[in-house]
Amino acid sequence: MTEYVTRAGIEVDPQLASFIEGEVLAPLGRDGEAFWQGFATLLGEFAPRNAALLAKREDLQAKIDAWHMGRAGKAIDQGEYQAFLREIDYLVPEPGEFTIGTENVDPEIATMAGPQLVVPILNARFLLNAANARWGSLYDAFYGTDALDAPPARPGGYDEARGAAVIAAGRRFLDETLPLVDQSWADLADEHDGKLRDESQWVGHTDKGLLFRSNGLHIEVQFDREHPVGKTDKAGISDIVLEAALTTIADCEDSVAAVDAEDKLVAYRNWLGIMRGDLEESFEKGGKTLTRSLSADKTYKDGEGTEHALPGRSLMFVRNVGHLMTNPAMRWDGKEIPEGIMDAVVTSAIGAHDVEGLGKFGNSRCGSIYIVKPKMHGPEECAFTNDLFDAVEDLLGLPRHTIKVGVMDEERRTSANLGACIHAVKDRIVFINTGFLDRTGDEIHTSMRAGPMLRKGAMKSSAWLKAYEARNVGIGLRHGLSGRAQIGKGMWAAPDLMGQMMIEKIGHLRAGANTAWVPSPTAATLHAIHYHREDVFAVQKGLGEVPGLDALLTIPLADGVNWSDEEIREELDNNCQGLLGYVVRWIDQGVGCSKVPDINDVGLMEDRATLRISSQHIANWLLHGVISEEQVMESLRRMAAKVDEQNAGDPFYEPLLANEDGPAFSAAKDLIFKGMEQPSGYTEPLLHHWRQVKKAS
Repeated sequence: MTEYVTRAGIEVDPQLASFIEGEVLAPLGRDGEAFWQGFATLLGEFAPRNAALLAKREDLQAKIDAWHMGRAGKAIDQGEYQAFLREIDYLVPEPGEFTIGTENVDPEIATMAGPQLVVPILNARFLLNAANARWGSLYDAFYGTDALDAPPARPGGYDEARGAAVIAAGRRFLDETLPLVDQSWADLADEHDGKLRDESQWVGHTDKGLLFRSNGLHIEVQFDREHPVGKTDKAGISDIVLEAALTTIADCEDSVAAVDAEDKLVAYRNWLGIMRGDLEESFEKGGKTLTRSLSADKTYKDGEGTEHALPGRSLMFVRNVGHLMTNPAMRWDGKEIPEGIMDAVVTSAIGAHDVEGLGKFGNSRCGSIYIVKPKMHGPEECAFTNDLFDAVEDLLGLPRHTIKVGVMDEERRTSANLGACIHAVKDRIVFINTGFLDRTGDEIHTSMRAGPMLRKGAMKSSAWLKAYEARNVGIGLRHGLSGRAQIGKGMWAAPDLMGQMMIEKIGHLRAGANTAWVPSPTAATLHAIHYHREDVFAVQKGLGEVPGLDALLTIPLADGVNWSDEEIREELDNNCQGLLGYVVRWIDQGVGCSKVPDINDVGLMEDRATLRISSQHIANWLLHGVISEEQVMESLRRMAAKVDEQNAGDPFYEPLLANEDGPAFSAAKDLIFKGMEQPSGYTEPLLHHWRQVKKAS
């Protein structure tokens, strides 16, 4: 039984209350009693509005289900379909011509283009690694990954042949990005040799070498003849360091398993450590205890000897949870409060430490707090977030629009009304992006009763998905996001397949995205190369017409497709393996994001979106008789054996097959067999229940 202390009618976990009052409010000079009174007033207005928005989601879904059931077997006419969606207020009128008015936006978001990391906020070590990924060694990234087209390094110390290939690749990058007059970087004898074709690319001297800039991103060429690499190098170049992860999202949502006050306190304390600049984490590596902390700024001197500083850390966003979930960390009016409201208040109060200059380093140089808000359905929910952030600013005494918002375009009703969604937050929006997994999960759930869906792989070439990706960029540009905000693309999920990433992910830039998600600091360093090869802001100016609603709202049904028994089994096994491989770590170990082997033993960075698409796809095929419950259970057991085998080396792993009645396997079954009744197909209610069962045991 959870014990609470009461603050202005709000029941609060005692440790969380102590943290908020002593570590968050006191350094800000805020009065605790006034804060809790204001928080209670805020809850009185916004908790009922939050509930009403969730009820509207369910009402719309019921009407859409009924429409499809009443037309079983009939082809969908887009004119008739869209008229129905307008009639029920699923589609709303376009807002007309407007340009966003967001001000005080840091250049990393507004005027620079580069990689973005998303990191689970519960893991301090990963969080520090991501925050420090503003700069990354190109030599290390080449040496340790398959991005380098050369034989892998031999085990047992430094491989000189591999090292030579890395150096050669580094020189090719410099020739491509910072070309010299009449010679190659490979010809240089020292740091004073050579002349840039474009002398404006030279920025200055660092304590380790020379600093350059290309397409707005910095490159540091380090010279050190005492260094193990530099002493064997003709010019004495010891490394090439790239400005990489311009921005990082510290994630309270899809990549974490946070189900109670204990978990939320870890999240909030880590966020405070980032804002104060004093977060540290010690760990064992190679028999030694290492301590990781935040990197200092990088200093350099220009041609006149004047010293300047560049940020040494990624600019940090925090991703709050969506509108759906509540959390037992706080109760109000006899119920758990909406977790999204709690996140908005607490993470903003922590962000105020940065706004008021209380941190060691500083995050925003423009006095802004950056919050990503996921899983909003349509402009009414975006307007709710805008009003909520107004109220939080008033509660904390912050100027209007201090809190900026990133809108994740990952729900169908948001995609279909994106212009109106942007308009609802037009004076604080700094980010829109796309994401295949969640967006496809909502695509399936929304049209669950329309018929059996295409296989997941076929979804990637479907008409709606192409329209969705193009509309996101086009509508963002139409309303003035270029030069004021980020237009982002989704995650490269395979951290071990960097060679393939280097071939494919440049496509995100060519589609007009000025940021895109990568799974690791190393991937950020490599992806930074793409931003030197493409001037995204020039690409944005040349993009064509924005697709209309007809393509976006074309439901990805498998009309006329007759799968073989083998194809059905293959798809079912793929879904079940991905679901089990992720859910067993979430439930049993509280790991919300990790490298999970897929059915082909390729490690993929997975979060909750994996469960949403997999469980909804199986539920859809079950509903329409493509598969049976018996086939699902057979597949779950086959794939449980495979997942058990894949995790055989993990000393903390609890086998699935030996625990079919345990929380992890039970959660997997519920996600499938109760998938249709889950709100919007979300996995959180079931995951939270079974994780709490596991923690209680």
